[in-house]
Amino acid sequence: MIQGDLKVTAPIRWAMVGGGRGSQIGYSHRCAALRDNSFQLVAGAFDIDPERGREFGESLRVAPERCYPDYQTLFAEEARREDGIQAVSIATPNSTHFAICKAALEAGLHVVCEKPLCFSVDEAEELRALAQERRRIVGVTYGYAGHQLIRQAREMIANGDLGEIRMIHMQFAHGFHSEAVEQANPGTRWRVDPRYAGPSYVLGDLATHPYYIAEMMLPELRIKRLLCSRQSFVASRAPLEDNAYVLMEYEGGAMGHLWTSAVNAGSMHGQKVRVIGSRASVEWWDEHPNQLRYEVQGEPVRILERGMDYLYPQAREDDRIGAGHPEGLFEAWSNLYYRFALAMEAMDRGDTTAVEALGIPDIDAGVEGVRWVENCVRSADAGAVWVDYA
Repeated sequence: MIQGDLKVTAPIRWAMVGGGRGSQIGYSHRCAALRDNSFQLVAGAFDIDPERGREFGESLRVAPERCYPDYQTLFAEEARREDGIQAVSIATPNSTHFAICKAALEAGLHVVCEKPLCFSVDEAEELRALAQERRRIVGVTYGYAGHQLIRQAREMIANGDLGEIRMIHMQFAHGFHSEAVEQANPGTRWRVDPRYAGPSYVLGDLATHPYYIAEMMLPELRIKRLLCSRQSFVASRAPLEDNAYVLMEYEGGAMGHLWTSAVNAGSMHGQKVRVIGSRASVEWWDEHPNQLRYEVQGEPVRILERGMDYLYPQAREDDRIGAGHPEGLFEAWSNLYYRFALAMEAMDRGDTTAVEALGIPDIDAGVEGVRWVENCVRSADAGAVWVDYA
């Protein structure tokens, strides 16, 4: 199924807000967007320091006159050009996402935004209404969701290979912030400051990734109520948590559990999703993303490998190289970005059916991520009590 052909009609003229020199996430966006020639980076407001941003933009071969001091100037000036931008990616601290995303939509641009979209469900719903009104795509970079075997798990569940779904166990628990590393690292410091990070740290920054992957595997599952307990083991991070546990009861009786942590000492990444059915289970671990563990009760464990003919066709749509060659995070991001580009093209021609078929983490996924965090914080702050999901 490896084609190697271009997937979009023409590269989408694209800009970035944030993601300047030294930004790991900015580099991830550019690698993903440019890999399949789906986007062309033509403009940007790359840094809060205009001169530093201009110098960095020029190093990326962006014309100096299109390296702008801020996003307001970027959107206004590009709107005056016949070859102005069609889309923008937002790679800035959380506290700025809502304002930039709203301004981009009002300027008629498609958007790819880092999560969270914003800090409250009210703001998220405002962005969704605006995106629908302007008929623009808002993609959210749940980058791990681009790994192919997540689609295999989705198809297995939908086909009934696991039987009736009973439990979903999710985790994203690394150990790199077991000490107060933010004291010497500005890139971490804002993530533990509620003024910039919002109402949560690991719930919003880490947990929403496996939560979305589970949503992708089980799109029909709906939370009925949840209970969240969160802790600040590094005391200076309070009121934001660096560890949390969430129990979820789904409509229909299935149960979910999510553990998220930045203080799981010794763990490299620790992101896993395990779905347990009445006859079998599947487990995906992002440190081994090319394998899916498939366990049928009473039978030997099977390890399903990326790119193999025995997988469902949907799990092979994004093959870039033959089975046995490992693919990683940049490939996963690239799979999302080319789908974002196809969604933008489809929306521009009014083909909403094609948009829905692409299965991207879109504005609805962004709204749901904000809603989930808001409910978790509400439960935790009330004393770790069950709350109806609202």
